[in-house]
Amino acid sequence: MFVPKLYKSEDLDLMRAIIRENSFALLISSGDKIRATHSMMILKEDDPENIYIEAHISRANPQAKTLENGDEVLCDFLGAHTYISSSWYDHVNVSTWNYEAVQIYGKVEVMHQDELYSHLEKLTSKYEKFQQCPMMVKDMGREFVEKEMKGAFGIKIIPTEIFIKHKLSQNRKETDFQNIISHLETSSDENARKIAEKMKLIKK
Repeated sequence: MFVPKLYKSEDLDLMRAIIRENSFALLISSGDKIRATHSMMILKEDDPENIYIEAHISRANPQAKTLENGDEVLCDFLGAHTYISSSWYDHVNVSTWNYEAVQIYGKVEVMHQDELYSHLEKLTSKYEKFQQCPMMVKDMGREFVEKEMKGAFGIKIIPTEIFIKHKLSQNRKETDFQNIISHLETSSDENARKIAEKMKLIKK
């Protein structure tokens, strides 16, 4: 990901928030060919000094058949994003797109059985706890879960490079900047309103 200095962030809390809120992300790898799979991911950070990503894909997926320990992959997380119209400036210019994103390059570690089981427990809990009648992994019975696990390929991704980008019209003068916020705040699109809030925060 190309990250101009103006839009580059070193804020790991921002990185965590983007991953937590946008965890259905792209797992990208290269081998016999470039492959990409949308996958539910979890940022594991029990030890803040040694964070890593957990993910799983279908074992029938050709990408799973090519991944081995030590392979490099790219995890691509897209956060809030929205169109910015050039009609909101007080001068002629081009339209653009504001967004937040995280890309993490890392090395693959293939999960063993117990790690995959634990990963599925955490992942299920993350989303089921908000349901009216949560169905947790423990409620399914270990025998059933382990049978279903035969179709899953779990991996850990140990980060080697982290890129955090928040492109929020930082290159615009104050009048245009505030005008953009005003237009986004009145949008019916949730993402647009999120970007407006994020733009207000960088001015504090």
